Amino acid sequence: MTAQTPITANERVYPTPKVPAIAICLDGCEPEYLDVAIAKGLMPTLKRIRETGTDRLAHSVIPSFTNPNNLSIATGRPPSIHGICGNYLIDPDSGEEVMMNDVRFLRAPTIFSKFYEAGYRVAMVTAKDKLRALLGAGLKFDEERAVAFSSERSGETTKAEHGIDNASQWLGMPVPEVYSADLSKFVFAAGVKLLEEFKPDIMYLSTTDYIQHKFAPDQQGALDFYAMFDRYLAQLDAMGAAIVVTADHGMKPKHHTDGTPNVVYVQDLMDDWMGKDAARVILPITDPYVVHHGALGSFATAYLPEGANRSDIVDKLKATDGITHVLTKEEAIAEYELPGDRIGDIVMVSGENICIGTSEDRHDLAALKEPLRSHGGLTEQEVPFIVNRVLDLPSQPELRNFDAFFYATTAAAQ
Repeated sequence: MTAQTPITANERVYPTPKVPAIAICLDGCEPEYLDVAIAKGLMPTLKRIRETGTDRLAHSVIPSFTNPNNLSIATGRPPSIHGICGNYLIDPDSGEEVMMNDVRFLRAPTIFSKFYEAGYRVAMVTAKDKLRALLGAGLKFDEERAVAFSSERSGETTKAEHGIDNASQWLGMPVPEVYSADLSKFVFAAGVKLLEEFKPDIMYLSTTDYIQHKFAPDQQGALDFYAMFDRYLAQLDAMGAAIVVTADHGMKPKHHTDGTPNVVYVQDLMDDWMGKDAARVILPITDPYVVHHGALGSFATAYLPEGANRSDIVDKLKATDGITHVLTKEEAIAEYELPGDRIGDIVMVSGENICIGTSEDRHDLAALKEPLRSHGGLTEQEVPFIVNRVLDLPSQPELRNFDAFFYATTAAAQ
């Protein structure tokens, strides 16, 4: 190891690791995926780790989307601290609807940057490039102690910006198609090679949930994915790293029995109640990768026009089939630990098998080739939390997925 100093990041002290500390975020990993794959004999390594290490369930942050949870794992704190409460928001400074993937939206230092500042070696590989810049905030690549790149743009990496030239060529794997299991496979393969060659003290591996959106736990595509992951996990475990396996969110079917999406279109409701476009419904799941989910998830926020009767709108939403939770901004800040300036006047969550949309005519669902599976609500908050060491951990809801690096470094310090 290159340093021997405990790290304080966002008021939390992380132990000094004696071996590499790795957190793996399996995007969209509903716990059932692991249970089914293990039961079918496809994950012998994870089965052993669950039996000989520590096996818990944890809670993700709400909304149970990719960006808020990856940044919570990266900072060890909820969105109220780091500021990233979705993939998409109304920028309070401009009033424009924008992607929340710019470093300017991040309000807290990452654990990676604090370890780097203290002299440790840091590595991270993400599936999509939308996360790489946020997670890599504060890292410098001129001292050859940091590597940060995505599978998606692995053929374009440079030493100056990512700590490695042409990661695809370095790994000996082609740049994967973004809508494929190979995007995540590249992450795992890169993690193994980085652990062998770069020897990071801290490493983060974050995948994509394309497979989980596409396949239920007992379908072949999902089974193949988790068998593949288990083979790479075996290699990481054999090299002596302390590993935490968790997820950013779960995944549930969001469709009718005939396979068509099950959606409540809230912008259409608001238009009926208050007039066309008087209110603005924002879906924080929105990102460029609509083949996954059609921009449909189980969490939304609404901005109401001046003078609107908020209590009346809340009551109407609560009476709407499929909407299970409706909170005022103040309630959502307290209940879900959200940054108040980046959510609307109302926050709403839908049930296990239904999504929230804006207006029906704004969602192009032609790209959805399979029955819709998605996330964002409370029913997708439960995630695995597995450590390849014996630790005395709490269970949900006290245990959060953003505890991953605290317990990874705790295990690595043993």
